[in-house]
Amino acid sequence: MLTRYKKMFNKIAMGLLSFMPNEKDLQKLQKTITQYETEQDRQLFLWKEEEGIIGLVGVLFVEEDLMQILHISVNPSHRGKGIGKKMIKTLKELYPDPHFVPDEHTKDFFVKCDIHDSFQSRLSEILA
Repeated sequence: MLTRYKKMFNKIAMGLLSFMPNEKDLQKLQKTITQYETEQDRQLFLWKEEEGIIGLVGVLFVEEDLMQILHISVNPSHRGKGIGKKMIKTLKELYPDPHFVPDEHTKDFFVKCDIHDSFQSRLSEILA
């Protein structure tokens, strides 16, 4: 089940974010969490199953019809079970209109999971 991040899950979220290659430094992790807590155009979602919170996905609302996936992480003991795909599928159900695109850190996941979107070139224009 995908739920919005709440500050009470700060440590769990930081632990999951630390699995991202660009989020190894503690100061960087704290800055990232603060951005999700304070910036209106960013949202962090947690994936919960019976065992507890085992994954997260962080997004940037670039435009009304464009959402960039900034972070996606699954607890290593739960990887290879399709959790990442489930998180993206559920996110698309919550937000059916925007197109989803990766950033440089989530691009490999999109390729691996065969998630395609025609907005990649548009995103480059917007962020340039």
